[in-house]
Amino acid sequence: MQLAFTFIIPVYNRPNEIEELLQSFVALQTDVIFDIVIIEDGSSVTSKEVVEKYRELLKIDYYFKPNSGPGDSRNYGMERAKGNYFIILDSDCLLPPTYLTEVQKSLKESYVDCFGGPDAAHKSFSSLQKAINFSMTSILTTGGIRGGKKHVNTFQPRSFNMGLSKEAFLKTQGFGKIHPGEDPDLSIRLTKLGYKTKLIPTAFVYHKRRISWNKFFIQVKKFGLVRPILNKWHPETAKVTYWFPSVFCVGFLVAIGATFIGFPWLIYLYVIYFMLAFALAIISTKSVSIAIMAILAIVIQFAGYGYGFLKSIFYIHLLGKKPEKQFPNLFFL
Repeated sequence: MQLAFTFIIPVYNRPNEIEELLQSFVALQTDVIFDIVIIEDGSSVTSKEVVEKYRELLKIDYYFKPNSGPGDSRNYGMERAKGNYFIILDSDCLLPPTYLTEVQKSLKESYVDCFGGPDAAHKSFSSLQKAINFSMTSILTTGGIRGGKKHVNTFQPRSFNMGLSKEAFLKTQGFGKIHPGEDPDLSIRLTKLGYKTKLIPTAFVYHKRRISWNKFFIQVKKFGLVRPILNKWHPETAKVTYWFPSVFCVGFLVAIGATFIGFPWLIYLYVIYFMLAFALAIISTKSVSIAIMAILAIVIQFAGYGYGFLKSIFYIHLLGKKPEKQFPNLFFL
């Protein structure tokens, strides 16, 4: 099958991000033919003028629609796309020059109807962005699930960098109304229908993560809230590892209390963990200051996710509340 790629990019009040992303499209080193669909999700500050600047350089279709969330906006774009294979990106990403060449090469070698790629920090990113990137991708935090080669053929793609065939989109009807969590939900439904997924390790994007410490906490807390909901919808996917951030945080509080009553050995385990994380962060970022920030990012990540996870477990699994009513801010209905 001849693949015709269409990039699907929802955007909400981020014209500057769209301009940077389109610049990276212009710099692609590839002879692969592609087009771009940009979906303005009810923005008050639109990207229309930015898009017009690039129409002579790139094949772009631009749509404006009422705000209905990123998942529905991606579906809107895929319904109108010309290609037969869609590549979904977040607006805060940048493409390396070889991105599309790597995607096509991998799909020719081993075709799947859905792929994901990892994210990385560009050298131009801020120290905060690099610290959060380390926390979100390190083997010591997420287990490397956002970019580990061992997860090829069992990978659950994330929608900041995700490929989906037109056939698979039509069969699944695309993303659901939950956000975040719409991407693992789609991946799980694809697997149930017999479609294969994989990670393409070389098809990475630079993910800026437009974020502050407070926004990072809110983001990871939502990730924690969403996971028990997905486990309820798809109980066969529940894993004990999803409890790790909550157990880590509760254990840390227990370790502090134990230290005060003369049992410091537990706190030593946490000291060793953070020392190892600090060392890996220095190696990864080549900066002591960023490594220090990375430790703070890890603490916020575990605390936010762990709190959200336990809260969701309590209301959804113990009290039997309906997710849409208990956590309406997680749904676009």
